[in-house]
Amino acid sequence: MPVAEYLQAIPPAAVLAVVGLVIGLESLGIPLPGEIILVSAALLSAQGVVSPVAVAVCASVGAIVGDSIGYAIGRRGGRALFVRMGTRYPKHFGPAHLASAEQAFARWGMWTVFFGRFIALLRIFAGPLAGALRMKYWQFLVANATGGVTWACGTTAVIYYLGILAEKWLHRFSWVGLVVALLIGLASTLLVRHRAAKNAAAHPDPADAVGTSQVPVAADDGDG
Repeated sequence: MPVAEYLQAIPPAAVLAVVGLVIGLESLGIPLPGEIILVSAALLSAQGVVSPVAVAVCASVGAIVGDSIGYAIGRRGGRALFVRMGTRYPKHFGPAHLASAEQAFARWGMWTVFFGRFIALLRIFAGPLAGALRMKYWQFLVANATGGVTWACGTTAVIYYLGILAEKWLHRFSWVGLVVALLIGLASTLLVRHRAAKNAAAHPDPADAVGTSQVPVAADDGDG
């Protein structure tokens, strides 16, 4: 079942809980489709199923809390934690993924946490790796909170307004499509009739031509 259909099948409060929970678990280092859940919930908010503000708040809380828990786990487990995770889940925590994330942290520092919220790989790694690399918590918290709120509120707002515009456009398109279909049908009918009449004028019926060419012959009295 698609994510949007699954969310639409549960109560609005449960939708918000799923948004916060999935994004929180993804943020602490578990590879889950947090962004897909957020986008799906934002689309539902455009349909009036849930409040867009509530979606943004739950996503923000999940992102900040999840990242903070991930930071604590990474600070306690250190880099060895990622080595063990890479052995069990090489697709998500392999050496190449870890090396790429470490390079980003070495180059950009706390900005990696902020912009990492918008990148799938760093969204999973940011919290635990910041803790493992011993980033100061206040720096992490500032970048985590601002990045989480910007990502959650920005994504929700963009998808919400796009959903509203799409719904209005589709509503108008239904009427426009009906009128266009009627006009096309009428034009096709007139065109077919015009061509049929023109073809009939250019090629008259042979039976009519024979009938008009026959001349009555007078009867012979036989007087001669």
